[in-house]
Amino acid sequence: MSNKILVIAILLIGLGGLFAVKFNPPKPVELESGFLFPEAFELAPFELVDQQQKPFTNANLKEQWSLFIIGFTYCPDVCPTTLNKLAAAYPELKKIAPIQIVFLSVDPKRDTPEKLLTYVNFFNPEFKAVTGEQTQIFPLTRSLGLTYAMVGEGDNYQVDHSAGYVLVSPQGTRVAVFKPTAALGKAPQVLNDALISDFDRIVKSYKPK
Repeated sequence: MSNKILVIAILLIGLGGLFAVKFNPPKPVELESGFLFPEAFELAPFELVDQQQKPFTNANLKEQWSLFIIGFTYCPDVCPTTLNKLAAAYPELKKIAPIQIVFLSVDPKRDTPEKLLTYVNFFNPEFKAVTGEQTQIFPLTRSLGLTYAMVGEGDNYQVDHSAGYVLVSPQGTRVAVFKPTAALGKAPQVLNDALISDFDRIVKSYKPK
Protein backbone atom coordinates (compact mmCIF):
# COMPACT_ATOMS: atom_id res chain seq x y z
CA MET A 1 0.00 0.00 0.00
CA SER A 2 1.46 3.40 -1.03
CA ASN A 3 1.89 6.16 1.53
CA LYS A 4 -0.87 8.17 -0.19
CA ILE A 5 -3.38 5.32 0.08
CA LEU A 6 -2.37 4.72 3.69
CA VAL A 7 -3.01 8.39 4.59
CA ILE A 8 -6.43 8.30 2.93
CA ALA A 9 -7.34 5.11 4.83
CA ILE A 10 -6.36 6.70 8.16
CA LEU A 11 -8.40 9.80 7.37
CA LEU A 12 -11.45 7.70 6.51
CA ILE A 13 -11.14 5.75 9.77
CA GLY A 14 -10.94 9.03 11.68
CA LEU A 15 -13.96 10.45 9.90
CA GLY A 16 -15.84 7.25 10.60
CA GLY A 17 -15.20 7.79 14.30
CA LEU A 18 -16.47 11.35 14.11
CA PHE A 19 -19.64 10.26 12.33
CA ALA A 20 -20.13 7.53 14.93
CA VAL A 21 -19.99 10.12 17.68
CA LYS A 22 -22.25 12.52 15.79
CA PHE A 23 -24.93 10.06 14.74
CA ASN A 24 -24.74 7.63 17.65
CA PRO A 25 -25.02 9.73 20.83
CA PRO A 26 -24.49 8.11 24.24
CA LYS A 27 -27.42 5.98 25.34
CA PRO A 28 -29.62 7.73 27.94
CA VAL A 29 -29.47 6.41 31.48
CA GLU A 30 -32.28 3.90 32.03
CA LEU A 31 -33.78 3.73 35.50
CA GLU A 32 -35.50 0.82 37.18
CA SER A 33 -37.89 2.93 39.25
CA GLY A 34 -38.49 6.09 37.24
CA PHE A 35 -37.03 8.28 34.54
CA LEU A 36 -34.71 11.20 33.94
CA PHE A 37 -36.26 14.41 32.69
CA PRO A 38 -35.02 15.33 29.19
CA GLU A 39 -33.69 18.66 30.46
CA ALA A 40 -32.73 19.88 33.92
CA PHE A 41 -35.53 22.21 35.06
CA GLU A 42 -35.04 25.24 37.30
CA LEU A 43 -37.32 25.20 40.33
CA ALA A 44 -39.55 28.17 41.08
CA PRO A 45 -38.15 30.48 43.79
CA PHE A 46 -39.55 29.55 47.20
CA GLU A 47 -39.31 30.61 50.84
CA LEU A 48 -40.37 27.92 53.29
CA VAL A 49 -39.60 27.10 56.92
CA ASP A 50 -38.16 23.83 58.26
CA GLN A 51 -38.92 21.88 61.44
CA GLN A 52 -36.36 23.95 63.32
CA GLN A 53 -38.21 27.14 62.28
CA LYS A 54 -35.30 28.10 60.04
CA PRO A 55 -35.72 29.45 56.50
CA PHE A 56 -35.59 26.86 53.73
CA THR A 57 -35.09 28.33 50.24
CA ASN A 58 -33.52 27.43 46.90
CA ALA A 59 -30.15 28.14 48.49
CA ASN A 60 -30.60 25.09 50.75
CA LEU A 61 -30.54 22.83 47.68
CA LYS A 62 -27.02 23.77 46.62
CA GLU A 63 -23.96 21.50 46.90
CA GLN A 64 -25.94 18.35 47.66
CA TRP A 65 -28.62 16.22 46.10
CA SER A 66 -32.18 16.57 47.43
CA LEU A 67 -34.91 13.94 47.33
CA PHE A 68 -38.34 15.55 47.67
CA ILE A 69 -41.57 13.89 48.73
CA ILE A 70 -44.83 15.68 49.48
CA GLY A 71 -47.48 14.75 52.04
CA PHE A 72 -48.94 15.63 55.43
CA THR A 73 -48.55 14.34 58.98
CA TYR A 74 -52.14 13.12 59.20
CA CYS A 75 -51.55 10.85 56.20
CA PRO A 76 -52.76 7.37 57.19
CA ASP A 77 -50.56 5.19 54.97
CA VAL A 78 -48.45 6.51 52.08
CA CYS A 79 -46.41 9.10 54.02
CA PRO A 80 -45.38 6.93 56.99
CA THR A 81 -44.62 4.02 54.66
CA THR A 82 -42.53 6.22 52.39
CA LEU A 83 -40.58 7.86 55.21
CA ASN A 84 -39.93 4.51 56.86
CA LYS A 85 -38.55 3.12 53.60
CA LEU A 86 -36.41 6.19 53.01
CA ALA A 87 -35.02 5.91 56.53
CA ALA A 88 -33.85 2.40 55.62
CA ALA A 89 -32.38 3.51 52.26
CA TYR A 90 -30.78 6.71 53.52
CA PRO A 91 -27.46 5.25 54.77
CA GLU A 92 -26.84 3.64 51.37
CA LEU A 93 -27.84 6.78 49.46
CA LYS A 94 -25.38 8.84 51.53
CA LYS A 95 -22.55 6.47 50.57
CA ILE A 96 -23.12 7.36 46.92
CA ALA A 97 -23.24 11.17 47.29
CA PRO A 98 -24.29 13.86 49.78
CA ILE A 99 -28.08 13.89 49.83
CA GLN A 100 -30.90 15.30 51.95
CA ILE A 101 -34.41 13.89 52.25
CA VAL A 102 -37.00 16.68 52.15
CA PHE A 103 -40.55 16.03 53.35
CA LEU A 104 -42.68 18.90 52.06
CA SER A 105 -45.93 19.22 53.96
CA VAL A 106 -48.74 20.55 51.77
CA ASP A 107 -51.00 20.91 54.82
CA PRO A 108 -49.62 24.03 56.58
CA LYS A 109 -52.91 24.63 58.39
CA ARG A 110 -52.25 21.63 60.66
CA ASP A 111 -48.55 20.92 60.12
CA THR A 112 -46.72 23.51 62.18
CA PRO A 113 -42.92 23.36 62.46
CA GLU A 114 -43.32 21.88 65.96
CA LYS A 115 -45.58 19.15 64.61
CA LEU A 116 -43.19 18.45 61.74
CA LEU A 117 -40.25 18.20 64.15
CA THR A 118 -41.93 15.46 66.19
CA TYR A 119 -43.15 13.68 63.09
CA VAL A 120 -39.93 13.56 61.08
CA ASN A 121 -37.74 12.76 64.11
CA PHE A 122 -39.62 9.50 64.46
CA PHE A 123 -38.18 8.37 61.12
CA ASN A 124 -34.80 10.12 61.02
CA PRO A 125 -33.70 13.35 62.75
CA GLU A 126 -31.49 14.16 59.74
CA PHE A 127 -34.47 14.46 57.41
CA LYS A 128 -35.77 17.90 56.52
CA ALA A 129 -39.47 18.67 57.02
CA VAL A 130 -40.60 21.92 55.46
CA THR A 131 -43.81 23.86 54.86
CA GLY A 132 -45.05 27.37 54.23
CA GLU A 133 -47.90 29.39 52.80
CA GLN A 134 -49.88 27.79 49.98
CA THR A 135 -48.68 30.63 47.76
CA GLN A 136 -45.14 29.26 48.22
CA ILE A 137 -45.96 25.55 48.27
CA PHE A 138 -48.04 25.36 45.10
CA PRO A 139 -45.47 26.86 42.67
CA LEU A 140 -42.79 24.58 44.12
CA THR A 141 -44.85 21.40 43.81
CA ARG A 142 -45.73 22.39 40.25
CA SER A 143 -42.00 22.85 39.48
CA LEU A 144 -41.33 19.43 40.97
CA GLY A 145 -44.10 17.88 38.87
CA LEU A 146 -46.03 16.74 41.97
CA THR A 147 -49.71 17.36 42.70
CA TYR A 148 -52.03 17.54 45.71
CA ALA A 149 -55.63 18.42 46.52
CA MET A 150 -57.62 18.87 49.71
CA VAL A 151 -60.52 16.41 50.05
CA GLY A 152 -63.45 16.77 52.47
CA GLU A 153 -64.62 19.52 54.77
CA GLY A 154 -64.13 20.46 58.40
CA ASP A 155 -61.15 19.52 60.57
CA ASN A 156 -60.94 15.92 59.36
CA TYR A 157 -60.14 16.66 55.71
CA GLN A 158 -57.61 14.52 53.88
CA VAL A 159 -55.04 15.43 51.23
CA ASP A 160 -54.68 13.48 48.01
CA HIS A 161 -51.09 13.78 46.83
CA SER A 162 -48.44 12.30 44.56
CA ALA A 163 -46.56 9.36 46.03
CA GLY A 164 -43.42 9.65 43.89
CA TYR A 165 -40.02 11.07 44.79
CA VAL A 166 -38.34 13.87 42.83
CA LEU A 167 -34.57 14.18 42.69
CA VAL A 168 -33.05 17.67 42.62
CA SER A 169 -29.43 18.25 41.62
CA PRO A 170 -26.76 20.11 43.62
CA GLN A 171 -27.42 22.98 41.21
CA GLY A 172 -31.04 23.14 42.38
CA THR A 173 -32.59 21.72 39.22
CA ARG A 174 -35.16 18.94 38.84
CA VAL A 175 -33.39 15.88 37.43
CA ALA A 176 -35.45 12.71 37.86
CA VAL A 177 -38.65 11.26 39.25
CA PHE A 178 -39.05 7.88 40.96
CA LYS A 179 -42.48 6.35 40.45
CA PRO A 180 -44.14 4.03 42.99
CA THR A 181 -45.47 0.68 41.87
CA ALA A 182 -48.59 -0.88 43.35
CA ALA A 183 -48.58 -4.41 44.77
CA LEU A 184 -51.81 -6.23 45.55
CA GLY A 185 -53.08 -5.21 48.98
CA LYS A 186 -50.23 -2.76 49.60
CA ALA A 187 -49.79 0.99 49.25
CA PRO A 188 -47.83 2.13 46.16
CA GLN A 189 -44.12 2.39 46.91
CA VAL A 190 -40.70 2.79 45.34
CA LEU A 191 -38.51 -0.24 45.96
CA ASN A 192 -35.36 0.68 47.89
CA ASP A 193 -32.99 -1.52 45.90
CA ALA A 194 -34.13 0.11 42.66
CA LEU A 195 -33.93 3.60 44.18
CA ILE A 196 -30.37 3.09 45.42
CA SER A 197 -29.24 1.58 42.13
CA ASP A 198 -30.87 4.36 40.11
CA PHE A 199 -29.38 7.10 42.28
CA ASP A 200 -25.93 5.59 41.76
CA ARG A 201 -26.44 5.57 37.97
CA ILE A 202 -27.61 9.18 37.96
CA VAL A 203 -24.73 10.47 40.08
CA LYS A 204 -22.15 8.67 37.95
CA SER A 205 -23.60 9.97 34.67
CA TYR A 206 -24.66 13.46 35.72
CA LYS A 207 -22.93 16.36 34.00
CA PRO A 208 -24.24 19.75 35.13
CA LYS A 209 -24.64 22.43 32.47
